[in-house]
Amino acid sequence: MSVKVGVSGAGGKMGREVVRALAKEEDLVLTAACDPAFFSEDAGLLAGLEKNNVIIDKNLKDAVRKADVWVDFTRPDMVKENIAISLDARKPIVVGTSGLSESYVSSLITNDIGVLVVPNFAIGAVLMMQFAKTAHKFFPNVEIIELHHDQKIDSPSGTAVKTAELLGASEIGKNEGPRGQNNDGIHIHSVRLPGLVAHQEVIFGGEGQLLTIRHDSFDRISFMPGVILAIREVLKLKGPIYGLEHVLGL
Repeated sequence: MSVKVGVSGAGGKMGREVVRALAKEEDLVLTAACDPAFFSEDAGLLAGLEKNNVIIDKNLKDAVRKADVWVDFTRPDMVKENIAISLDARKPIVVGTSGLSESYVSSLITNDIGVLVVPNFAIGAVLMMQFAKTAHKFFPNVEIIELHHDQKIDSPSGTAVKTAELLGASEIGKNEGPRGQNNDGIHIHSVRLPGLVAHQEVIFGGEGQLLTIRHDSFDRISFMPGVILAIREVLKLKGPIYGLEHVLGL
């Protein structure tokens, strides 16, 4: 039996990529979509596929019961409300939208409904963060540089925040000019330029040496194996999880 999947932000670049990815899976089927900017359009046609008769709703409240599980790629100012709507309808939700901290995710009262918040779905990016966590035990001096396309609204990225948290930062600090944003002594620098997709390097400095751990996503398709995995895994969860590493067994 197929799992019915809904996509919030279905008209965005990531949303369209998710629609295309779902079309390749036998056990997952797109049954709902919402995006106020593309209200009433066919989600399949919008994603460059054949017409699939999934008409995009204006908001999640109108669409929430049309799917077994939801995937959210919207905006930081919308995502918390979308999570609340999904939980009220007892629908598991996979969240790729930036702007959520681990403390927020941990505070969610889900009543045994799965919530999987993922700062970065690329398997390589997850490994990059785990390698950086290991390196930090030996290199205490570290800075993070994250580079994204110029349409990305928020900064620093969710991946950079997650990395800083893995390295021990307990709170997100203020911008300190050339040193970037200070997060408990871990500085994050954000770059926004056309031509970029999603990139991050974690730079460790030591006496007479430099260690750089870097990951690059050159195409949004790099995120799709992680998204598909997350959709399948969130149905098994009984509460909130922050980070794909927990379902990868890292």
